[in-house]
Amino acid sequence: MEMSIRNLSFSYDSAPVLQGIDLDFKPGRFYSILGPNGCGKTTLLDLLIRHTRPHAGTITLGDRARPLDRLSRKEIAQTIALVSQNYDINFPFTVKEVVMMGRHPYIPRFSPPGAGDVRIVEQMMEKTGINGFSNRRITELSGGERQRCVVARALCQDTPLLFLDEAFSSMDISHTLRLLSIVREAVDRTNKTVVSVFHDINLASAWSDSLVFMKAGRVVAAGDTREVLTEAVLKEVFEVESRVAFNEYAGARQAYFRAGAHG
Repeated sequence: MEMSIRNLSFSYDSAPVLQGIDLDFKPGRFYSILGPNGCGKTTLLDLLIRHTRPHAGTITLGDRARPLDRLSRKEIAQTIALVSQNYDINFPFTVKEVVMMGRHPYIPRFSPPGAGDVRIVEQMMEKTGINGFSNRRITELSGGERQRCVVARALCQDTPLLFLDEAFSSMDISHTLRLLSIVREAVDRTNKTVVSVFHDINLASAWSDSLVFMKAGRVVAAGDTREVLTEAVLKEVFEVESRVAFNEYAGARQAYFRAGAHG
């Protein structure tokens, strides 16, 4: 599903956080948002899932450009899934119960999950490698294990739009690559639109079709990964010296840094 953002602005206590954001997120593409801490990446995602409302501008969905603020909560839950960087839960749900929460937008109120819901959850738990601790309490898991459960829950939600806010920051590289492969497959196979906030430039480049670079609440550069990942953009956004080149092993453009490259 396409999402279009026009002239989006937001402030906290009259201090501008986002200013004049114009972006288009197309179906079947993996987008990554990059930028220094405090540049507005997470705030932008909060606006795109309607957790926060913009002070100016519009967010529309689909071919008919339906305004996001006109969707019901149920419609949003069936359209947008989010994996945030911190998932705090103190109630001892089992892993399977947490993953099943991804099916709740499709289950009638006061009704139990259907056989199809159970099948989807079991398949996704196996695919993401968490079926071995399906009956453990979520409160007993490590940060990385817990985050894998939350990613599985979002994938079970089966929405056309998936937002990932530093979703892999607490995972080891093996599980990160496994889950990114699953997300990438969903983009290619089901035409899902994925928008992810990353800090790791090279990981973002390897998995993304398009990159969005932000600084001080504005979009500095946005477009095809091969075109916008440049030394000049990294210098402008992060104020560091770098070398950017295609890496044959990674199959993507990668950025290289060295000690003393700042400034």
